[in-house]
Amino acid sequence: MHVVGLEEQVVGDVRRALLVLLGSVALVLLIACANVANLLLTRAAGREKEVAIRTALGAGWQRLARQLLTESVLLGVLGGGAGLLVARASLYVVRTMNPGNIPRLEDIAINGSVLAFTFGLSLGTGILFGVAPVWRAIKVDPNVSLKAGGRSGQSEGGLHLRRHRLRGLLVISELSFSLMLLIGAGLLVRSFVRLQSVAPGFSTDGILTMQIAANDQKYRDNKAVVNFYKEMESHVAHLPGVIAEGVVSALPLTGAVGWGGIEVEGYTPPPGQELQVDQRIASTDYFRAMKIPLASGRFFSDRDTADMPRVVLIDQKFAQRFWPHGDAVGKHLWFDPKKPITIVGVVGVVKQYGLETDGKIATYFPQQQDADSDVYLVARASSDAATLSSAIVSEIHSVDPAVVVYDIRTMQDRLYDSLARQRFSSTMLAAFAAFAMLLAAVGLYGVMSYLVTQSTHDIGVLMALGARSGDVVKLVLRQGMELAAIGIAAGLAGAAVLTRVMASLLFGVSTTDAGTFSALPALMAAVAFAATIIPAWRTTRVDPVIALREE
Repeated sequence: MHVVGLEEQVVGDVRRALLVLLGSVALVLLIACANVANLLLTRAAGREKEVAIRTALGAGWQRLARQLLTESVLLGVLGGGAGLLVARASLYVVRTMNPGNIPRLEDIAINGSVLAFTFGLSLGTGILFGVAPVWRAIKVDPNVSLKAGGRSGQSEGGLHLRRHRLRGLLVISELSFSLMLLIGAGLLVRSFVRLQSVAPGFSTDGILTMQIAANDQKYRDNKAVVNFYKEMESHVAHLPGVIAEGVVSALPLTGAVGWGGIEVEGYTPPPGQELQVDQRIASTDYFRAMKIPLASGRFFSDRDTADMPRVVLIDQKFAQRFWPHGDAVGKHLWFDPKKPITIVGVVGVVKQYGLETDGKIATYFPQQQDADSDVYLVARASSDAATLSSAIVSEIHSVDPAVVVYDIRTMQDRLYDSLARQRFSSTMLAAFAAFAMLLAAVGLYGVMSYLVTQSTHDIGVLMALGARSGDVVKLVLRQGMELAAIGIAAGLAGAAVLTRVMASLLFGVSTTDAGTFSALPALMAAVAFAATIIPAWRTTRVDPVIALREE
């Protein structure tokens, strides 16, 4: 018996994946807010003369703070409203991507709680990231600003970022957060690629599957069940286009389970413990239809009937565990202490519960000896398997119209859906990371553009004194790449810590995968270079005569 709470039963292990996505959303929000703060700082720099005049006319810092905070809060609330509209449209996309195993996804809606949360978040971010421009405004010296004449903000120009430390810090934080997201997304994508390359232990090409329930009163007898499925398989096997067919009690990748205790010849379990194995019932041709390989011995045959000695197939994992240096064929198992079962063959290991999951050791019993009235039918077709569904269902109902046939799907679809959660998580996180990288690039571009604009006079002086255009471009590039280097270093440190939370979401990839931790910082550096080179190139168009004449 296995007892679980209702919440765990409904939610399962999806919590960690959703928390990772929630954390990535929070990082994107911080990056966006840092961008807004940078823009507000730039706007505040351009309004220094306005603030100085207001202060000279008697406006107190409280009045100035209220005005600037009102503007930033208004931006935040309007942004939150626009975000709600985008979110409403995005819900359709998320539901379309529904991996099928995220609980209650259809119940997600923009309700009162979401509206209240969005309003509070918009208000909070508007206030929080409006503080920096307010602090800058109240520190304005009216005398200095008014003496500067029309050159508002020019007094703090120059090609040195130490004069714009807050802007530089915001850009560094954007770059580091976006790199953390990129690395997290990169690990998930690499994990997903590795998972797709895992061999399931069977072939999915051209296989149509469906579930059959023969639950009528007449099938209470095992012999009646055996006779029905034998006749049904004969009808299906003679359909044009069907290469092979078979039935099994628990089809891989469907969530169907079946296990129990077993005794193995020559093995005594520890006191108080019982050896548990997967138990599956299969027909003679199931393994041929699924192309599950035979390692040794034989498959089931038509002679393995109820009046013959009981036989069983085991998988290679079972054989390797108990007979690593010998042949398992001919050995015996016991499910009933009085009735030994002979192992007649060893088959390949099948990924029963998912490509990322190592299941229990497995046993297969012949359908003719251990009849099961509720089974999966597997049919391998020579062409498109889906086109055979109607014909197969008709043949089944020609044997018994009362039999229920449902859950008709190709094996390829089942394999695709088994990877749905990993695909969903990696796609969502990759989208967030790409958006974050774009925001970080825009932030860096904005800071460097502002730096170049404010430094027009200084650039004119340098060029008048003989500096070449290439020297000035290198100077601006060095400033931007210094920010990028610090941001990348901080992002790598943060990613090394935060990706450990993702360990349970990864398959075949370390949380500190060397390829990911080297390739993505290089990508971020390339993006930062592209964001810096455009403002740097603009310096080559500065005419020193015009720049100095403006002074």
